[in-house]
Amino acid sequence: MRVLKKVLFALSCTVLAPSAYAQQASDNVVKIGILNDQSGVYADFGGKSSVEAARMAVQDFGGKVLGVPVEIVNADHQNKPDVASSVARQWYDTEKVDAIMELTTSSVALAVQGLSKEKKKITMTTGAATTDLTGKQCSPYGFHWAYDTHALAVGTGGALVENGGNKWFFLTADYAFGYSLENETSKFVKSKGGQVLGSVRHPLSANDFSSFLLQAQSSGANVIGMANAGLDTANAIKQAAEFGVTQGGTRLAALLFTLAEVKGLGLKAAQGLTLTEGWYWDQSDENRAFAKKFMEKTGRMPNMIHTGTYSAVTQYLKAVQKAGTDATEPVAKLLHEMPVEDVFAKNGKVLPNGRMVYDMYLFQVKKPEESKSEWDMYKQLSKVPGDTAYLKAAESGCQLTQ
Repeated sequence: MRVLKKVLFALSCTVLAPSAYAQQASDNVVKIGILNDQSGVYADFGGKSSVEAARMAVQDFGGKVLGVPVEIVNADHQNKPDVASSVARQWYDTEKVDAIMELTTSSVALAVQGLSKEKKKITMTTGAATTDLTGKQCSPYGFHWAYDTHALAVGTGGALVENGGNKWFFLTADYAFGYSLENETSKFVKSKGGQVLGSVRHPLSANDFSSFLLQAQSSGANVIGMANAGLDTANAIKQAAEFGVTQGGTRLAALLFTLAEVKGLGLKAAQGLTLTEGWYWDQSDENRAFAKKFMEKTGRMPNMIHTGTYSAVTQYLKAVQKAGTDATEPVAKLLHEMPVEDVFAKNGKVLPNGRMVYDMYLFQVKKPEESKSEWDMYKQLSKVPGDTAYLKAAESGCQLTQ
């Protein structure tokens, strides 16, 4: 009888094991929030297409992890830190969201990462750029995935200084991202022997750049560094063309410009621009296959923000699967330890401060006559190795506390 009881007990454990394992996912669901700008200046930059990229990642993962469904929720933060923090708090406290990702706009990302640190929740930022996310405002639960201002400065800034662009004037978006991008690029320009002659700050979603461009022209700079992004950069480039800024030999440095903005601006206006991205759809067969699927769902080719969001969601689910739970501490530990190997990043690694390091690329926008198809927009100039593009954890000033 004792032997029979032992056998029956063993069988019951075998039957119950999958159910018990599934319960390691809190609330019988793993919920990921995509919080970004869906209606403003950065709507093309990330926006609804990032939400679709997140859904693609879940679908490609199988729709479940630990035997429970994975759900994507999303919201428009309107580029306002207070709105973003309110949404994030509701997601955490009421809707039981496990992690928040994308977070376009640096001021938003810093606010949400700060709240998430307090709540002991994971953030994986793909849309914001400031190095403060892995520097003085870092978090043991915060990860910075697609790019940052240091990588952009090394890529685009470095290329222009090496090619004679040694006198800079900055048009800077008047918030955390702009300050960080201007600061990082200025340091790099000066380290290469260049000069920074001045800067002017403009409000987010500015319509008229005429006075800012005139100040830049009168400074004597041979490079105007646009420490802004999205429609702000596109509008500044359009107006610079109207004023004949580049006809006098002044170069425009689009320090954060992606495929989405180049498409919106058009090759005629954007041709010749040098920019840095971490991913381009026509670099490999793997990239082209992913881009084709993305195009079928969104009607557009992905940029590094969209593909970076796909990567972040995928890596998070891998960590949850490996940890056997969606609890923050073990998942964050694995996110720091696991290599990143997917369609977005090859040989990627996460530093102790949460910065994901991978190779970036310097591209030049093609002339209209060089383009062979609607989305054939870049030619690759060089690769910027990850160890060069990103600050080491020891250099970032990060003080991790839990």
